[in-house]
Amino acid sequence: MREDDSTRTTADPTWWRDAVIYQVYVRSFADGDGDGTGDLAGVRQRLPYLRDLGVDAIWFTPWYLSPLADGGYDVADYREIDPQFGTLTEAEQLIAEARELGIRTIVDVVPNHVSAAHRWFQAALDAGPGSPERERFWFHPGKGPGGDEMPTHWVSDFQGTTWTRTTNHDGTPGEWYLHLFTPEQPDLNWNHPDVRREHEDILRFWFDRGAAGIRIDSAALLVKDATLPEVPAHPGPGEHPHVDRDEIHDIYRGWRTVAESYDEPRVLVGEVWLADRSRFAQYLRPDEMHTAFNFDFMARPWDAKSLRESVQTTLDAHAPVGAPATWVLSNHDVTRPVTRYGREDSAFSFGAKRFGTPTDLAAGRRRARAAALLSAALPGSLYVYQGDELGLPEVEDLPLDVINDPMHFRSGGVDPGRDGCRVPLPWARGGSSQGFGPDGGTHPWLPQPAGWGDLSVEAQAGDDASMLSLYRRVLALRHDDPAFRGGFAWADDVFVGSGPGDVTGDLLAFTRGDVLCVVNLGPAVPLPAGYDVLLASADLEQGASGVELPTDTAAWLRRTPPGHATGTTPT
Repeated sequence: MREDDSTRTTADPTWWRDAVIYQVYVRSFADGDGDGTGDLAGVRQRLPYLRDLGVDAIWFTPWYLSPLADGGYDVADYREIDPQFGTLTEAEQLIAEARELGIRTIVDVVPNHVSAAHRWFQAALDAGPGSPERERFWFHPGKGPGGDEMPTHWVSDFQGTTWTRTTNHDGTPGEWYLHLFTPEQPDLNWNHPDVRREHEDILRFWFDRGAAGIRIDSAALLVKDATLPEVPAHPGPGEHPHVDRDEIHDIYRGWRTVAESYDEPRVLVGEVWLADRSRFAQYLRPDEMHTAFNFDFMARPWDAKSLRESVQTTLDAHAPVGAPATWVLSNHDVTRPVTRYGREDSAFSFGAKRFGTPTDLAAGRRRARAAALLSAALPGSLYVYQGDELGLPEVEDLPLDVINDPMHFRSGGVDPGRDGCRVPLPWARGGSSQGFGPDGGTHPWLPQPAGWGDLSVEAQAGDDASMLSLYRRVLALRHDDPAFRGGFAWADDVFVGSGPGDVTGDLLAFTRGDVLCVVNLGPAVPLPAGYDVLLASADLEQGASGVELPTDTAAWLRRTPPGHATGTTPT
């Protein structure tokens, strides 16, 4: 456990290059007032926990005024905190209190769209076709007789159509408006100067209140081809009508100018889902974003060759632009690692999510522990989604009548949605909400499963073998050991059967400075001679050839100094 050190991130302007950033989904983190919904008061009460965990920053998913049609990603007002979470004053206090503990704050900005309740969209509906108010969005006449056909056949990321028809004041069918997500999230027209000016003002609003940076939601989707063509069968670079348009980079250059205008430059973190790694890297040029999420690594199966390929291609993509990579195992949209890694197909894709997919939680837990050491040892910044440090599984048996996620409904009920990774956290073994809120308060907004208290912070804090204890040791070593600020190199020659160029085995082995990280995805293997064990994700075994690294286990090793006996017990 790391002691309070309020200077550990405040003095370094490049803190973000190797930071540990903890994602807080406010609604499910901690309930301070007992109404069943997480809030800023709850987060403020738990800041010492995050300090002791060893994080450098907190990323908050949207806490703004919102009808919550999509978990807060339908923002009605960026300058107002949703009343169920708290007040703007509380947000300012939280940012300041966290900073006193050495923890920076990153806030979420959702520039592709706003809520249908946003004042701009309501004004556009009131003003009618052809009005200046509608030019801030993508209103368009329909095709065919009477305009009954949608302007395009673009498919939503949430499945289904991307256009909704309005009704004129006289009751007749009106224009259509674009929404790449739900109808409650109309897309903004980034060709309009009001849209650009407003978002730069939003950045300043939160930077002025102490936010150290922003996370940019759906960052590659903002710019659309104004001619509204259909999506080509095989679009080339920059040819997709609403994804990764070349014009988008001018927007982020403007944002970088805003971020750099502060005495302590603020940080831009992009959510950039792109398969083309060279196009991905363009967002990270020195005058655009500082970092972007590495979803490729998160989506890979538990397979040594695939994971190695992801690590190498990620580092290769970042090298030309000098940006640090990011490593993340899950977030508020993705099946939790303990469940995902226990499946026969342990890769992740939204299209593959189905009810009733079998999982082996024991195997998933072993692999999630090993993945924690793997991701934390890689060069760059590390993201931890709330509850992953507790080894929480996906809750896959939520009653259908409590599911909130629009992905579930827009799939016709086939996709279980994302609520299973958003179930409120357990902080205590018992009580009416396992410590999520005060005992006797309203039940949490999503029901916690039986046995949730056994995975709570209280249950794990004093257990040296728990996932929480492992994460605390991982993050402390990562912070304190200078090796993790050293270079990266594959160590293919350490193990027999994993020679140079041989990436078909079940081992990943690489060095950070003088630390060797080994991840074994196959049968138990003897550890190399001449190393001390700094940390292992599971107990090591005694085999015929000496101490062995079991299957689905990772270890951090350091060469034994000359004249010292080899140590095999992790510290």
